[in-house]
Amino acid sequence: MNTQQIRTTVVGAGAIGGLMAAALARAGHAVSVLARGKTLDAIRADGIRILDDTRETVARVAAESDANVPGVQDFVVIALKAQTLPAIARSLTPLMGPQTVVVGAMNGLPWWFLHDQPGPLAGHVIEAVDPDGVVSASLPPARSLGCVVHLSSSTDAPGVIRRGRGNQLIVGAPSASLSAQASAFAEALREGGFDVSLTQQIRTEIWVKLWGNMNMNPLSALTGSTADRLLDDPLTHALVLRMMEEADAIGTRLGLSTGMAAPQRVALTRKLGAFRTSMLQDLEAGRPLEVEPILGVFPELGRKLDVPTPFCDAVLGLLRQRAFNSGL
Repeated sequence: MNTQQIRTTVVGAGAIGGLMAAALARAGHAVSVLARGKTLDAIRADGIRILDDTRETVARVAAESDANVPGVQDFVVIALKAQTLPAIARSLTPLMGPQTVVVGAMNGLPWWFLHDQPGPLAGHVIEAVDPDGVVSASLPPARSLGCVVHLSSSTDAPGVIRRGRGNQLIVGAPSASLSAQASAFAEALREGGFDVSLTQQIRTEIWVKLWGNMNMNPLSALTGSTADRLLDDPLTHALVLRMMEEADAIGTRLGLSTGMAAPQRVALTRKLGAFRTSMLQDLEAGRPLEVEPILGVFPELGRKLDVPTPFCDAVLGLLRQRAFNSGL
């Protein structure tokens, strides 16, 4: 595939989607974003504004609220909060043609995660992220790539994105049939300024990132604590490890290895210091929490695989209550 002019629509022009759209536009590709409300108005008027420590840059992209306007694309990037995707998936079908490739750049497990995956859950869907298969019906898993985001960014205002730490994206195809498309998309992002790794083990990369987030995110939202405080307390530290052990048992049944023990992964988290997780930031800002994609998937997979998840179950129940009582 020629990366000189790929047509890409980014669905969700927030902190991550906006950066990706801006990078693709910077590399000279044909880019549109689907947005709404103040974000749509801001991008139409002023472009996507990217702030870092030393300067501001502006990327001009087409901004639409209706998927019928950009029409069929080469790539469609899903950069939404994962829990919002089932409600809008059907509206994205005008972007899809026989050769269109969908790129999931979201937290949690993607809707395509179990597609063509051999093992005990072959043919299953994950209801926590794809209830009744509504996402898969509109965004075919067989035409999907994964993109793991290892960077931080935030929105200062609609259409205004502030870069934080890191610049790495990991792109990969769950099926070898899409390896050429994965390579082309990775190169397009690289041209736009990201540090991009191409992997043949995208499921593992997604699992490894989630393994580090499925405990700290929920516990920080429940307690209001930064990561260092959660790990300094021996009781919450122990709870973090128990949740990770349950998730690791599920990963083992699925043939997914993190390559390290839970204490080793926690040691990496501790090096990041007193940071506020994305779920805690969402809670404080009054934004919906990614309860099911980040944590709800584990009790569901545990039930399907007959792997007990009592610690994840308890934290999930508390987190659902926290989100409900916060109106999120």
